[in-house]
Amino acid sequence: MYTPAHFDETRPELLHQLVRDHPLGLLITQGASGLDANPIPFLLDAEDGRPGVLRAHVARANPVWREARTDVETLVVFQGPQAYITPNWYPLKAETGKVVPTWNYITVQARGKLVVRDDAAWVHQLVTRLTQRHEASQPRPWAVSDAPGDYIEAMLRAIVGIEIPLDSLRGKWKMSQNRPVSDREGMSRGLREQGDDQSLAVAGWVDRAAPKPAGG
Repeated sequence: MYTPAHFDETRPELLHQLVRDHPLGLLITQGASGLDANPIPFLLDAEDGRPGVLRAHVARANPVWREARTDVETLVVFQGPQAYITPNWYPLKAETGKVVPTWNYITVQARGKLVVRDDAAWVHQLVTRLTQRHEASQPRPWAVSDAPGDYIEAMLRAIVGIEIPLDSLRGKWKMSQNRPVSDREGMSRGLREQGDDQSLAVAGWVDRAAPKPAGG
């Protein structure tokens, strides 16, 4: 991933939080027929600032768990807030006209070798944890135990677990850290005036992302 120094993000706590806030990752694997890409919700386990381990499940009918190479790195891409940036928001436009559009975004790339976990107990535990994580905000959270036991057993037989012990976790926070303060402030105002969720999220990151010197 091309990452100029002012957009490079290496702080583990921010990388981990982005993955947890946007858990639907694009799993990119290599197989006999070439590259394959599957959007999959992941659970990230990470401690002590290490990259961590990604865990998920796929349909047994999905050939990825049989065909993906496990001797080479797999890539998972997580996408955070993103928005188009118009030059009309830059005060510099009125001064010099030397401005162009851009796109602001946050993304995290995770790399590691894929491990298949065709184990009913392992998958049951993972499904339980995923359910607890994503049902937590519901007024009456649904639990795996709410469904009949034989039904859950049949559903578990239809999926296979995967995990990826991560070798690296790399982030790119492209939030106009390379623009003058006045342009950043104008951009933030313009995004907030648009008012949609993505624009508001990007405006928040533009406000928080401290500029870095181009050399590091």
